Amino acid sequence: MTSVEEPARTNGRIRDAARTQAEILDVATQEFARAGYDGARVDEIAARTRTTKRMIYYYFGGKEQLFTAVLERAYSVIREAEQQLDVEHLDPVAAIRRLAELTFDHHEQHPDFIRLVSIENIHGAEHIAASEKLGRIGSPALDVIRRILESGQESGLFTADVDAVDLHAMISSYCFFRVSNRHTFGALFGRDLVDPARREYYRTMLGDMVIAYLTAPRAEG
Repeated sequence: MTSVEEPARTNGRIRDAARTQAEILDVATQEFARAGYDGARVDEIAARTRTTKRMIYYYFGGKEQLFTAVLERAYSVIREAEQQLDVEHLDPVAAIRRLAELTFDHHEQHPDFIRLVSIENIHGAEHIAASEKLGRIGSPALDVIRRILESGQESGLFTADVDAVDLHAMISSYCFFRVSNRHTFGALFGRDLVDPARREYYRTMLGDMVIAYLTAPRAEG
């Protein structure tokens, strides 16, 4: 980690530290999503935040730590959304559809998150693996899925022998692919997966697929 002393305040202005860090993270998110980890430049981020490279190093320690902070914030946004999910009053089928819709909406509304996750996978998830914060953040959605699955299985509505992690992967993969592969899919098949005119169709299809899988008749054996 680069050691940098706190920069002297210029022009007599005292910048609010929290606001400055948030501004840096906003621009860094855009720059890493646009150029990737290797292509992103701290100088460019500094220029766009009207601050200095030295200030960025003071707050975050360097490019690697800045990218990790960007990932931590990106994941915290979806975790906060998951924590707000209220499905306790719904039956298991309606509850799992609502959770799938939440994931669908979040991925569509945060394309930078999709690109950041793709970039981190290229780098073998090394930043996530090294982040204590991400190691603790967990996923509230998994706890919700477990409760929904238990309720559905106890009531006899759900017949699939699936755990929360695999169901989460099933839902996320559909939502992720729709955003991450829209350009290649469109070039190959002439269909825009994020076409607003087909949004509700795809959103409903996701819920239908998940529910059909969970409730399909299964041969005893």
